[in-house]
Amino acid sequence: MSNVLILGAAGKIARLAEQRLLAETDAQLTLYLRRPERLGNVAGNREKVIDGDTTKPEQLVAAMHGQDIVYANLAGANIEEQATKVVAAMQQTGVKRLIWISTLGIYDEVPGEFGKWNHQMLDGGYLQTYSAAAKVIEASDLDYTIVRPAWLSNKDEIDYETTQKGEPFKGTEVARKSVAAFVTKLVQDPSQEIRHSVGLNKPNTDGDKPEWY
Repeated sequence: MSNVLILGAAGKIARLAEQRLLAETDAQLTLYLRRPERLGNVAGNREKVIDGDTTKPEQLVAAMHGQDIVYANLAGANIEEQATKVVAAMQQTGVKRLIWISTLGIYDEVPGEFGKWNHQMLDGGYLQTYSAAAKVIEASDLDYTIVRPAWLSNKDEIDYETTQKGEPFKGTEVARKSVAAFVTKLVQDPSQEIRHSVGLNKPNTDGDKPEWY
């Protein structure tokens, strides 16, 4: 049995991952977020809820004691600051395994017309801040996996392929359920994808932009 701390537990991918982790593992989950009333009912025997802020080191450190895996599903213009605080808290508490959700394009790895479109949509702060956060994590001594999903859909499917840092990104989209399934796979076997930055996309979705644009 592992203890998993979910940072940003109200996020859409985080809620899907939470459901899968409850169904497919025996992990004990700690749900860390601001305004926990957003969660509704939780599984009292396997879940603990913490009203916390990822920019508050003392709150993060308290939440990380006894954890085996930190799964961070965070967002915001201050994502680099959040990454810095998470890394520091993990180092202070001796927790090594981090699963960090980022985005495609942080290494300028998206080729062709889709890459140009992705820049047009995400430049102006988003790609730059998420890239800076990834650098913080990669410079640490943590056993991290950075996950870089394609553009996210709500399709009811699990269908994905991966690429590694240094390889061209494939496809244009991926379902949130697929990302949650990949996170669950890493929790089930934390030895996978150590110190890797993994692109995640649905196969055969190449194009100039996602189908819904």
